[in-house]
Amino acid sequence: MRLTRGRIGVVVLLGAMTLTLTALAFPAVLGLDKPDGDQNRVVASTKYGPLTEADRDFVVKVRAAGLWEYPLGEMAMRRGTTEAMRTAGEHLVVGHAGLDAMCREIAPELGITLPNKASPQQQGFVATVDAKSGGEFDSTAVNIMRVTHGQIFPAIAKIRASTKNTLVRQLADLANDTVLDHITVLEKTGLVEYDQVTFQQTGPAKLPKDRVTPPPPQPGEQVLVLKPRPDLKVNTASPTPTPSPAAP
Repeated sequence: MRLTRGRIGVVVLLGAMTLTLTALAFPAVLGLDKPDGDQNRVVASTKYGPLTEADRDFVVKVRAAGLWEYPLGEMAMRRGTTEAMRTAGEHLVVGHAGLDAMCREIAPELGITLPNKASPQQQGFVATVDAKSGGEFDSTAVNIMRVTHGQIFPAIAKIRASTKNTLVRQLADLANDTVLDHITVLEKTGLVEYDQVTFQQTGPAKLPKDRVTPPPPQPGEQVLVLKPRPDLKVNTASPTPTPSPAAP
């Protein structure tokens, strides 16, 4: 079939649009579609139980998620055009502050190094939303976050069902409650485009590893703390029990 120059332009444009959509749809954390390596390989023996590659990656992913969703939540609190949007921002900030506190608490116990910066792709999500204003800001933020939360939700369940490490299990409990809360408040904005979100959640494109991997901290770099917000009276998740060593 011969394509005229005009038709070629249309095909290129449609291809670019598809690439943009699938790039935004790809999981905000590394390894949700087809993880590299043997995720069941035990990388450390701890008093809380064996730590697998999947366990270690999960802790890093939860930390990395907060590094872009927390600032995006702050943005939503300031720039959201509706009360529901601003409320969603509050839940994002409070929820990720809680998850971040647990990640920072358990990482030294498990010998895990946490990133201080989100992945290039996650930083791109924030930049994409930041470039919008008004109702377009609200809609873009809600749908990007609804896609990424929808993708991480089953990954949390998988870790919760398979991990033998009590600290990772308790982080998964908190993450499950928090992500479900975030999905709920995002949907309450009335801005979720379900057909598009469902398509993007189930058909992600594989991006290069360096795009979806948070960079490691520099030697001596201070651990970034996502500021708790006790001034925001938001109940985002069920209480989490105090971590305890694994049974011998």
